[in-house]
Amino acid sequence: MLEVEGLRAGYGAINVLWDVSLAAQPGRLTAIIGPNGAGKTTLLRAIMGLIPATSGQVRLHGAPLGGTPTWDMAAAGVAMIPEGRMIFRDMSVEENLIVGAFPAAHRAHARERLEASYAMFPRLRERRRQLAGALSGGEAQMLALARGLMSDPRLLIVDEPSLGLAPVMVTELFDILARLKREGRTIVLVEQNTERAVAIADHVYLMQTGKVVLSQPADQVSLPDLHRLYFSR
Repeated sequence: MLEVEGLRAGYGAINVLWDVSLAAQPGRLTAIIGPNGAGKTTLLRAIMGLIPATSGQVRLHGAPLGGTPTWDMAAAGVAMIPEGRMIFRDMSVEENLIVGAFPAAHRAHARERLEASYAMFPRLRERRRQLAGALSGGEAQMLALARGLMSDPRLLIVDEPSLGLAPVMVTELFDILARLKREGRTIVLVEQNTERAVAIADHVYLMQTGKVVLSQPADQVSLPDLHRLYFSR
């Protein structure tokens, strides 16, 4: 479904990604893990068109995504849940969700998807009239995830969803990701919690200093070996 081949990208004269290649298969959860500075978020930004690639290709269902403006990615069937939630704090929970279905192609189904979001995230229904800025960190992450799902994306990209959350909220979040996977959603998950990521994934990529240093089916991953690579320099 998603193919990244020989991708190089960075910021101005500073290159961060070095010939990165990976793939996310339909209906599977692909985990990308690695320490801070490995290039994980830069990779997602390059996929989403937020930064230009200097070489390589990104394809979705065989069609190149290179040059697609970020604001057209929703129409292409891609939604990204960025690190740090980035909700609209001065809007209500429900208004945040409706924004997720703003593209014209999705507006006709906004009410139906809103109800589906409330069914998946009952806490959001309880708080639908509250300002999003009043939510806890875990609730804000649920809102960001639900907002991404409002466009019914073919590919859901989630960046560091457990960052800064209490353990109970991390468990709830990964339960939801597991449910989405069972429903056949294609997910690319960037996550530093290696144990959680490997447990839920179908395939695991480990990045170090802008390169993929491990590509392995999740059920074949040895956590001790993975951690040795993770912390190596």
